[in-house]
Amino acid sequence: MINVIIAEDDFRVAQIHEAYLAEVKQMNLVGKASNAKETFELLEKLDVDLLLLDVYMPDQLGTELLAKVREAYPEVDIIMITAATDKAFINKALNYGVEHYLIKPITIERFKEVMDQYNKKKELLKSVTDVNQDVLDSLFGSGDKQIEKPLLPSGIDYVTLKKVKEIIETEFDGITSEKVGKKMGASRTTARRYLEYLVGTGEAISEHVYGIVGRPERRYYSKKAE
Repeated sequence: MINVIIAEDDFRVAQIHEAYLAEVKQMNLVGKASNAKETFELLEKLDVDLLLLDVYMPDQLGTELLAKVREAYPEVDIIMITAATDKAFINKALNYGVEHYLIKPITIERFKEVMDQYNKKKELLKSVTDVNQDVLDSLFGSGDKQIEKPLLPSGIDYVTLKKVKEIIETEFDGITSEKVGKKMGASRTTARRYLEYLVGTGEAISEHVYGIVGRPERRYYSKKAE
């Protein structure tokens, strides 16, 4: 398990991130801090692997904490989750080896994607005995192909859209939004938003069919699966 603490001064946002974290395998929340002082107290007394850190803390900026955390707890990984988009903050995050920088508000799909990537890196590093260039490329991302991402409307995420496409392309008999939601780990409403977007772009079609109980249900088909 990866032990995580959340450093976030807004308790409502902290609760959201806690709920998101509960949906990610191998993640164990061990504490929450609302300021810099509490963050260091948790780091001192707990066994922490990952710190989810906001920039705007009431007693000290999260980016100012980076040097102190790196000096005192170099083994702790850090992911920034913040509304701050100042280039100076981003530069500091890069300079101090932050794993990722997420802009609030974030969707659960994006949160899970980043945490899954982090998990995979940790598991890869633990599993290998001999490190070669392929392993290093996977860890540092230099082996990733650059993907040209299309301009998408608000509420449509590229990675989630790709996942929905992959799901319906394997369902030759069509699939409902509820089943797509279960497969992608999201709500039926979220799944339907992406499915209707694909229908609107002409990449999918939908039709009403009658289920076992005689009620009509909306099924979606990929144009590639035809």
